[in-house]
Amino acid sequence: MKIAVEGCCHGELDKIYETIDYMERREGTKVDLLLCCGDFQAVRNEGDMMCMAVPAKFRQMRTFYKYYSGEKKAPVLTVFVGGNHEASNHLQELPYGGWVAPNIYYMGYAGVVRYKGIRIGGLSGIFKSHDYKKGHYEFPPYDPETLRSAYHIRNIDVFKLKQIKMPIDVFMSHDWPKGIYHFGDTEQLVRKKKFLRQEVESSTLGNPAAAELLAHLQPSYWFSAHLHVKFAALMQHEAKDKAAPRTTKFLSLDKCLPYRDFLQVVEVAERPGSSEDLEYDPEWLAILKATDRLQGTTSHYWSPPENNGLHERWDFSASEAAMMEVVSDLHGELRIAQNFSPSVPAFDPARPQPHFAPRFTVNPQTTELCATLGLTDIYAQAGQSGQQGEGGLGDDDGQSVGSAEDLSEYPTHTSSLSSSYNPDEITIEDEWDEEEEEEEQEKKRAGGGEELKAVDAVVPEGQIGTGDGNQTCSPKPDREVMSPRLVLPPPQSTPHRTSFPLNLPPPVHSTPDPHPGSSEEDGGTSPARIPKRNSATLGDTTPKIKRRNQSIYQAEEDEDA
Repeated sequence: MKIAVEGCCHGELDKIYETIDYMERREGTKVDLLLCCGDFQAVRNEGDMMCMAVPAKFRQMRTFYKYYSGEKKAPVLTVFVGGNHEASNHLQELPYGGWVAPNIYYMGYAGVVRYKGIRIGGLSGIFKSHDYKKGHYEFPPYDPETLRSAYHIRNIDVFKLKQIKMPIDVFMSHDWPKGIYHFGDTEQLVRKKKFLRQEVESSTLGNPAAAELLAHLQPSYWFSAHLHVKFAALMQHEAKDKAAPRTTKFLSLDKCLPYRDFLQVVEVAERPGSSEDLEYDPEWLAILKATDRLQGTTSHYWSPPENNGLHERWDFSASEAAMMEVVSDLHGELRIAQNFSPSVPAFDPARPQPHFAPRFTVNPQTTELCATLGLTDIYAQAGQSGQQGEGGLGDDDGQSVGSAEDLSEYPTHTSSLSSSYNPDEITIEDEWDEEEEEEEQEKKRAGGGEELKAVDAVVPEGQIGTGDGNQTCSPKPDREVMSPRLVLPPPQSTPHRTSFPLNLPPPVHSTPDPHPGSSEEDGGTSPARIPKRNSATLGDTTPKIKRRNQSIYQAEEDEDA
């Protein structure tokens, strides 16, 4: 099965599907599934656009509304997780996942689905320690704080994912698991993104909760985005229960722009006899049922139950009987019904409504799933309880409740700082401005006859754990100057193919590599080395660093500063 993986979508569905179509015609192949790793921007109308935490200049109606309204249909089954630049009011309607348009499926806050026998897991949002222990209390109309906290990962969703015992084939997140950059070509990464060097060297870059999930789930593949750079890594985990050590192939991709590494196809073996439809996962649904009473819709801090004598139950993993029960609830039909229906009016280019207010809408897909499985629609509950909600968390339900003054369980806590400032805009505004300056410099160099070079990330190859830490760069194919729009080149009679380790094909660009296999220095390919590390190294204590870019993941400025 061929899976196309895309980095940050930013609402550019037309361009993504056009690129897939071009690649299919060029390679003479067919993509079975598209996975998008966040910043999807499922904006239905002007009201949704006001619910995105982006600078005003980036509030633009892209192309998703065409698929929502039925004007177009996604040509390939598309599954995505949320990022930090989303129409949060839309995605909050589907806390357990659902169709945002025909053939386009959102994974929810966290989720697991199956396609052709492949188990696909996902976690939406980005990590911010000061919101990590809260419930999903946000509700439109958002204030400046909740506009951003709405997309912050919560420990209840990570706790649910930690109950999974059966193997996961593919996992998606928006931000990177903390420490994953130590398992790829780190020097190449910091050359491409210089502002990340200090975080990488101090091991403070990334999502610590995702790192825990990576160590627990040990999926075959983990795909991410967020940092607008292509980066690949190969991580060998410590052996579990006397089983052979598992290996995870990590890949992060760029945003959807011309001549950027935003799309790549990975071939994953499907399981013969499996359904051709997107399906629910019985283990995951059983976990949702078991943990439903742990959920809350307040901003109170909550800690997961532990085996410390204070909680009646702390293990919420799914038993075989519990999985059979959810199959029975679904009358034996695991196929996810194509029950999409528009919940709000779609954008009409002929009749723009710039002052269209965001609307609270209960999504019928969520209502139906909750009625079938006995789950709580936490978005509806938050709406019924008011903006701050009244859905409390109590010890009589086997839960652990903390105060707002509790420190985060991670050493990067910033619970004493205000969240009125949005540091995440560094990646969408400050960094974009920085990239625009770099592109202008490239154009000037190109005008002076200087050849332009770009670096492609390559999944490390060779014996795991035998590297000496001296990583070498992958080939540097020549590139053209950035175009202000996506230009799809004509197919070639002999399609260009590059041999990538681990069966990861070359990235799909809007222009093929004009000099395949060439290197700046010796004309050959030098594989990246792998440092001697394993998953145990991800839990290192994180030293403090003093720079503004650390706020991509962990710091907030005081609103009074």
